[in-house]
Amino acid sequence: MRDKRKGRNPVTKSGLDLERIVFIGRTFEEYMVMFDLSIEELQGQKVLDCPAGACSFTAVGRQKGLDVTACDIAYYHQADALACKGKKDIEHVMEGMEKVKQDYVFNYFRDIDDLVRHRKRALDECAAGMKSDPEHYVPAELPVLPFEDDEFDLVLSAHFLFTYGDRLDQSFHLDVIRELLRVAKKEIRLFPLVDLSGKRYKHLDYMISGLEEQGYHVEEMRVPFEFQKNANAMMKIQKR
Repeated sequence: MRDKRKGRNPVTKSGLDLERIVFIGRTFEEYMVMFDLSIEELQGQKVLDCPAGACSFTAVGRQKGLDVTACDIAYYHQADALACKGKKDIEHVMEGMEKVKQDYVFNYFRDIDDLVRHRKRALDECAAGMKSDPEHYVPAELPVLPFEDDEFDLVLSAHFLFTYGDRLDQSFHLDVIRELLRVAKKEIRLFPLVDLSGKRYKHLDYMISGLEEQGYHVEEMRVPFEFQKNANAMMKIQKR
């Protein structure tokens, strides 16, 4: 087993300027539909959300008796500072939402005001969780995670890989997937499979072929959730 927690420096990590972090997250309920999950299948499982940002999946999940841990580079900062930054980020993003409304599907959310309410609730629940349960909010900078091999039964990763395909190169994507698989005992789930323009990530088929050649079972699955247009599928990668 390999433990990467040794030697970690939580103070001098690069890229930790708070102003460079966009701290916006999704609710527990959004996660359940994004990843097509049920409470029953999560019970008894050790779950990692990475990168978790301002999502409330860990906070609410732990309230429901689930064993969930959140991991993100943002957690090098204190909860109060992140909550303050998150409120500003929500306001900034929503100011321009009306202009790009046509790129989104308003089914899960009734309208922009409803979206704002969900984002603020996720932020509040996340900040509260960081204060009440700080040991389950682990700071780390991908593609290196401070966990042992096979430490989690299930790893979830939302709105990071593929989403920023124009900024994060193919090599980085592969490094992150390998690291998520290293710490996962059974499987990882990635959502969505499109970039910010709503187009399928251009290297996805190549990456799937490579993973299958390495012995992983890879499956693309439609999910009962779509907010960004065409962002309605996740990838499930299982260890055989």
